[in-house]
Amino acid sequence: MDFSPLKARDAVAAKAVRPHIGFRQDAWLRLQKNRAAMVGLAIIVLISLLAVFGPLLSPYSYSDQSLASANQPPSAAHWLGTDNLGRDLATRICYGARISLSIGIVASLINLGIGVLYGGISGYFGGRIDSVMMRIVDILYGIPLLLYVILLMVVLKPGLTNVFLVLGLVYWLRMARIVRAQVLGLKELEYVLAARVLGASHRRLIFGHLLPNSLGPIIITLTLSIPEAIFTEAFLSFIGLGVSAPMASWGVLASEGVVTLRSYPFQLLSPAVAISLTMLGFNFLGDGLRDALDPRMRR
Repeated sequence: MDFSPLKARDAVAAKAVRPHIGFRQDAWLRLQKNRAAMVGLAIIVLISLLAVFGPLLSPYSYSDQSLASANQPPSAAHWLGTDNLGRDLATRICYGARISLSIGIVASLINLGIGVLYGGISGYFGGRIDSVMMRIVDILYGIPLLLYVILLMVVLKPGLTNVFLVLGLVYWLRMARIVRAQVLGLKELEYVLAARVLGASHRRLIFGHLLPNSLGPIIITLTLSIPEAIFTEAFLSFIGLGVSAPMASWGVLASEGVVTLRSYPFQLLSPAVAISLTMLGFNFLGDGLRDALDPRMRR
């Protein structure tokens, strides 16, 4: 064959016209194009900043009581008003964000650890091990998870530590099923077979090859489990089984606001709006991550 050097014009045309973009960078670029996801991210960042810096910048403490200032409507001195004991609602909302967000994050991290390990082992070994492990999940999944939470909180004493424990022990079932499904599909691929032929251990195959390639669904499920844990904690605190007063979680504030709903509706409105915005923010971000991390949507 006759090989001849390219001309200068042809050499320029042969160069790559677009730089290579990795999967992570491409996912971030597609996430930025999703307006709802960016709105959700902005809401989460704003609420996180209020949780961290709000109580520090406020001149009031979340537990300071002043009966002379009880049930005051929103004003320059108290932006969101005061409750029936004269405590500043804006400060208590910011402090409640710390509790609610910490419960959502800690419960989701426990969910991540248990669900990923359980689902990864079940999907990798398959056979009888998979059948036994998933029958346990199916039995637990057949009963509403909220019922488990309520029963466990009745047995245990209400408190922040017990809320962490109960939510972490219950909300891993969905993560386990998703990870198992991913591992079942990935373990039959050629690169896993090549690693097995080269002598890779079970631990290496699970944690070095299978789980890293399942990060997309894991991250999405983790993101969507945070608002679910926050809402469950708010419900438990609302019925008196969650965080106990005087701690100011959003569920406690909503429970206190219901008592004075007809006379002072602003006392319920503030925690209700905070819970709703947080739920919307994480759900918008989770939907955006689902689209951004889907390889089939990559161009």
